[in-house]
Amino acid sequence: MSDGADQDRRQLLRAATAAGLGLALAPASAAEPPPESRRIRLPRHATACVAPLWIAEPLLAAEGLDVEYVPMEARDTHAALVARRIDLDIRAPFVALLALDEGAPIVALGGIHAGCYELMAARGVKSVRELKGRRIGCSDRGRKAFVSLMLAHVGLDPASDVTLVDVPSHDGARRLSEGAIDAYLGFPPEPQQMRAAGIGTSIVNTTLDRPWSQYFCCQVWGHRDYVAANPAATKRALRALLKAAEICGAEPERTARSLVDRGILTDYANSAATLKELPYRRWRDYDSADSLRFYALRLYEAGFIKSTPQKLLAQGTDWRFIEQLKREMKT
Repeated sequence: MSDGADQDRRQLLRAATAAGLGLALAPASAAEPPPESRRIRLPRHATACVAPLWIAEPLLAAEGLDVEYVPMEARDTHAALVARRIDLDIRAPFVALLALDEGAPIVALGGIHAGCYELMAARGVKSVRELKGRRIGCSDRGRKAFVSLMLAHVGLDPASDVTLVDVPSHDGARRLSEGAIDAYLGFPPEPQQMRAAGIGTSIVNTTLDRPWSQYFCCQVWGHRDYVAANPAATKRALRALLKAAEICGAEPERTARSLVDRGILTDYANSAATLKELPYRRWRDYDSADSLRFYALRLYEAGFIKSTPQKLLAQGTDWRFIEQLKREMKT
């Protein structure tokens, strides 16, 4: 870590403390057991909404953890977690549940924030119901599942009432602007870029619109073997990530500038817009289990997963750390 980068990180911590968050570098309790292993691996990719992963670096160090950031594309992080090339990640619950249903050795640890996704539609389309008979672009299986839940929520059948089209994430805006598709499910910074360019209109904003805004869209997930072998390290890492989330919420512009200067993010304006919009303090208020149950029930009802929600929550969650930290980190 360079002296300049270290100073920049500490300035963020001081700013967050000045904002009343009380985010000291020291762990919450010196009586806690030390981490079983100091080494922890996290992904590094250009996705602004999971900025706590990188803002947490000095906080992880204060917890006694030496973080290794593994460069990869955002689309590859889930496979990397399943294969244990990384130890923890921040993932959407509906994406993780699809993998958990297939036997992936992963476990949910706690929520970070709600929001992120927006369903952007062509001009003239004002609601999800008006998408009947139209084409909706999705970049991967997880987004197709999420769009299907949105359609089912308003009484449409995703199998017969619409056409789901494979669209790479870098091409969604162009195809929507040219009329090749009628809607596109965007993920930061795509919706921010599309709004800035005047492309499409938002008909579902999961940061604001119920029921999606009432549940976590991003949760911390760990590899089951890492969590089982390193409970003390897992709790320390989760605490660092939660503190980092508070910093992102308190200082979104400073956070975005720091990550752009470090070469992690490239688009300052839209990254800052993303961080300003997301409710990073929701981890204190929302129930992590309730969010996972919400998505599991709807994925099960829609036929996307075969395992019952009860089974998936029993085998794929470990809420002891988040419950402890909610009590310990009250402000």
